[in-house]
Amino acid sequence: MIDHKTGTREQWLAARLQLLQAEKELTRRSDEVALRRQELPWVRIDKAYRFETDEGHASLADLFRGRSQLLVYHYMFGPDYTAGCATCSTIADGFDGFVVHLANHDVTLSAVSRAPLAKLQAYQRRMGWTFPWASSVGGDFNFDFNVSFTSEQQREGGIEYNYRREAAWSVRGIGDSLTKRGEGPVDENAVMTGTDVATYTRERPGMSAFVLEDGVVYHAYSTYARGLDGLWGMYQWLDRAPKGRNETGIWWRRHDEYRHDGR
Repeated sequence: MIDHKTGTREQWLAARLQLLQAEKELTRRSDEVALRRQELPWVRIDKAYRFETDEGHASLADLFRGRSQLLVYHYMFGPDYTAGCATCSTIADGFDGFVVHLANHDVTLSAVSRAPLAKLQAYQRRMGWTFPWASSVGGDFNFDFNVSFTSEQQREGGIEYNYRREAAWSVRGIGDSLTKRGEGPVDENAVMTGTDVATYTRERPGMSAFVLEDGVVYHAYSTYARGLDGLWGMYQWLDRAPKGRNETGIWWRRHDEYRHDGR
């Protein structure tokens, strides 16, 4: 039985035209916000960050690969993970295909994680991805850009993520404000990385933008948490599906973990 209102083609068209106006307003507003992102002041980076890449040791400037702009996806893959975050993996499935287009528009898109390079390489082979992926293991990059934290920060309420400070953890190693007492999607994601909630959530998702001018690297932008929604291509399609996101918890898996019939 259909549990949704139905109508005539004329009724649909009238409602669609009203929605079209709202969509146009949203598009214009999105353009305005994008311009404000570009107008943020650039912050010079003088710290000498070091990374491990397929090509060997690299500086932050090296990650630009000869281009003037660098977009970094802060992929959740900590040193103790046995596999990359399943949620980050669905996002990476989306951007793996258009990295080549960005590269031909003076933009390098690279993932950065704290896991050792060999772990990243093995997982990347499993997933069939080709985007650049650098390891920041042993360095401060992830910590300085607020996507990696220590157990002491968890216990003492020293985590500042998505531009706000979290309360000290009190259940299973992380603040209740994030996990609703350590249950649900965060717990499921932790299991899928072979860790517990505390270990899993010492890494967080995010993206940061950098620019290289006259040999100097500047930080231009960062976003976290639901600020990444617009970069999660899957959700842009679901938001246009008849039933929308239609979710009660984590339903996605790594793309090689679905049944052959897509379930």
